[in-house]
Amino acid sequence: MSAPPNQRPAVAKALRMAFGTDELDAWTPLSGGLSGAEVWRVRVGGIAYLLRVEAPARDALRDPHRGYHCMRLAAEACLAPRVRHADPDDGVMILDHVEARASVLDHPGPRAELVVELGHALRALHAIEGFPPLVDYLDGLDALVGQAGRSGVVPLDAFDPWPRLHAVCQRLRPEPVSSHNDLNPRNLLHDGRRVWLIDWEAAFRADRYVDLAAIANTFAADSEAEALLLATYFGRAASADERARLWLFRQVSHVFHAAIFVAGVAGRARASSLDGPDLDAIHRGLALGEPLLDTPEGRLAYGLARLRTAAASLASPAFAEAAAVAA
Repeated sequence: MSAPPNQRPAVAKALRMAFGTDELDAWTPLSGGLSGAEVWRVRVGGIAYLLRVEAPARDALRDPHRGYHCMRLAAEACLAPRVRHADPDDGVMILDHVEARASVLDHPGPRAELVVELGHALRALHAIEGFPPLVDYLDGLDALVGQAGRSGVVPLDAFDPWPRLHAVCQRLRPEPVSSHNDLNPRNLLHDGRRVWLIDWEAAFRADRYVDLAAIANTFAADSEAEALLLATYFGRAASADERARLWLFRQVSHVFHAAIFVAGVAGRARASSLDGPDLDAIHRGLALGEPLLDTPEGRLAYGLARLRTAAASLASPAFAEAAAVAA
């Protein structure tokens, strides 16, 4: 068994600042997801908290100062767990612990209830003032696609449909809001009563349809659920151009997930073709708790499923129709 986390000086300092003591009643290692962070459930004074330690690295997209700032604003808006301590220089944060009672993909109630809850959450998130700008989202994704395409993980022509989608979306009028930018199912926790949004490393000011598309692709696959999501978010029925814009950004979201998963397994997995299980099958497996994203091969299969979904959509007549309406 590894040493207790409070033996680390930075963690001990964080505990003292949050609680006045660095003594732990108990500690349990948890999965840190795909970010590489170390995560523990700790008890102080008999109460459970989440302790997260990550390398305070900075690059073109990751800046702990920005991410921690966005997380605090989201917590103040009751969208993220309460922040007890967050030091971006040490890379240590302590949050109220949220016990996930079920996977958000396996929501215990009717799917329509979850769609409405997520629509309200996005509306509240996007109303927050104070998320800083970083880069143009589409330009940032273009750089990520280039990295994924050169990674050697997939055939060289795998991302060929992306430039056409990029060009169409760049012509749309930006609608920047405070955006999470990575609302995949692992960043949504359900405690049996409500949904919490977690992991704010990618948060910055971006187009509202980035978050809307991420939620729609996973939780509002059919037209009825999509209409409910948009009506909840806007407080009215969506217009034709709003529906078209969401369609386009749903493909952007697929490309984002494809690129992030392909680039993330470089040197550990490789695909000679784009074949594999379809996205719905993978989502059903994730809803059943299958550890599909715990291996490089599984993450690559997920990225390829996203890429195939986007490529099929961009090869369909719906692409030209959505581009014309949105423009």
